[in-house]
Amino acid sequence: MNDTVAPMAIDWPYPFWLAHRGAGRLAPENTLAAFRHGASFGWRMFECDVKLSADGQLFLLHDSTLERTTDGRGIAGEQPWPALSRLDAGGWHSRQFAGEPLPTLDAIARYVLRNGFHLNVEIKPTPGTERATGAAVAQRCAALWREQHRPAPASLPLLTSFQPDALQAALDTEPTLPRGLLLDHWREGWLAEAATLRCAAVVAHCAMLDAAAIAQIHAEGMRVLSYTVNDPGEAERLLAAGIDGLITDAVDRFSPAGGISG
Repeated sequence: MNDTVAPMAIDWPYPFWLAHRGAGRLAPENTLAAFRHGASFGWRMFECDVKLSADGQLFLLHDSTLERTTDGRGIAGEQPWPALSRLDAGGWHSRQFAGEPLPTLDAIARYVLRNGFHLNVEIKPTPGTERATGAAVAQRCAALWREQHRPAPASLPLLTSFQPDALQAALDTEPTLPRGLLLDHWREGWLAEAATLRCAAVVAHCAMLDAAAIAQIHAEGMRVLSYTVNDPGEAERLLAAGIDGLITDAVDRFSPAGGISG
């Protein structure tokens, strides 16, 4: 590790299990309905994707475009929030959720805070807005969590991204918020990059990780999380290898309160 840069030293208050995009695939991803559905199975930490609208509103959506998970069309980040707020983000999933709107980051954060849940915010910028989105997410999360007074102070949100520029902007804006570098392949310099960004964690695709890789990251003072783990055998393998957290769609098959079931 670069001797002049150390990973962020924080306690690790987060549960082992994280529900992917709210409730995985049982409800329309990245909606308040998905969070509520996941909570009904006992889940207490949720992952979601956040991007920036053309007029500066932070909202939940995974894809760059609207077609897959809404009745809208085009690049989401190029549209203003009044137009985005009128879209149906649930009907694509099932009739039960028809009319479910895209939620703002504020709405999700307040739901999480009121219920004492934990949140992993993936910064998902529209290409070209990496720094603007990273800074906006960090600034708003810090403000929302500072406003929290009850039922008890909540753990800070974990900010993650595949985009180093977004994480750098988050670090520059609110250095007290923990960060995690997302990886879908090993690339040259990834570990030094995570350290320079003062990351608390590396979050990697499950197929990439084994005991040696996890130990390498642990040796640099960072935690290791993995996505998206839906198979009990894979979960057992990673648990034995020393993983610190698993992100899953299988909220109805795994037990978030304890061991692996399903």
